[in-house]
This record gives sequence, C-alpha cells and structure tokens, in this order.
Amino acid sequence: MRCRLLLAFTVSALTLLGQAPDSSPQTSAADSVDADWYARRYNPRKALLYAAVFPGLGQVYTKKYWKLPLVYGGLGVTAYAINFYQQGYAKYRAELFEVLGTGAPLSNSGFTEAQLRTLIDRYRRERDFMIIVLGGVYILQMIDAHVDAHLKEFDINPRFRVSVLPVSEQSPMAGRITGMGLFLKF
Repeated sequence: MRCRLLLAFTVSALTLLGQAPDSSPQTSAADSVDADWYARRYNPRKALLYAAVFPGLGQVYTKKYWKLPLVYGGLGVTAYAINFYQQGYAKYRAELFEVLGTGAPLSNSGFTEAQLRTLIDRYRRERDFMIIVLGGVYILQMIDAHVDAHLKEFDINPRFRVSVLPVSEQSPMAGRITGMGLFLKF
C-alpha cells in the first residue's frame, strides 16, 4: 500500500501538462520596449566598477536598494569580529610577554604560559579567518552587482505569471492521477 501511494505521488509530481500555444503573440507598440536600449541602460562593467570602488554602490546603480543593509551588515559584522579577535590577541599577547618577562607562573587573568599561547593562536587564527570572510563579502557584493546588471534585461515581460494549481489527469498506466502543477505563462 505504501509503495503504491509513493508511486502515485511520484508520478503525479513528475507529470507535466503542456498548454496549447496561442496562434501568435500579439503586442502593441505601447507594450514593447527596445530591448537593446533597456539592456544597455545597466552596464555590468560599470556596476562591477562601482561596487569595487565603494561597496554597495553597484547595488544602488542597479536599483536594488534593499540589498544595501545586507552588504553593510555583512561588512560591519565581519569588521566587528576582526576587531574583537584583534583585541583579544593583543591582550593575551601582552599578558604572555608579561609572564615571560617576570617569570610569574600565572598571568593577571589567571592563565599559564601554555594556556596563553593557545589563546593567542586561537585569536590570531579567528582574526585571520574573519579577514578572509570580509574579503569574501566584498567580492560577493561585487559579483551580485555585476549579475544584477546582466539580469536587468529579463524584467521586460510584465505579463509573466507563475501559478501553482491542482491537477487531475487520467493516465492509462497509473489511472487517475492528482497532484499540484506549476504553470508558466509568458
């Protein structure tokens, strides 16, 4: 019973229904846009250059203003983490030099020399990793601006519709099949 139910669900999920094509697409002069002009309006190289010079400016150029908090949030959080780990690194490094200079068994924080060396290594490693993450966020926002400028030309058709509707179909091999269908209208 479970196998039949799984098979019926799988077949219904994989069943695709086509739509009958219209005789010809009808567009009026008011609906049409010069695609070359629209695509040139957002130059991907210019968007990449803007994003490289000043982070977030590529998103402003492509009019994706909602991405600015993501860009500056990512840069700000990683810069804060770099600062946090740098301060910890400097603090424990100074304590290690104090322990080595005075010959005391414990530092002001109560750590031994071996523990301080471990802490210094951890904080340095995390700081260096966060520097790499900061570079990744910077490069990612540049790539995002470049791709957005490329994909602006695909926003031309305002009549594009995506619908998820229930589907029922009679199949000679599986019988009556019901499920959900994804319909695209261009």
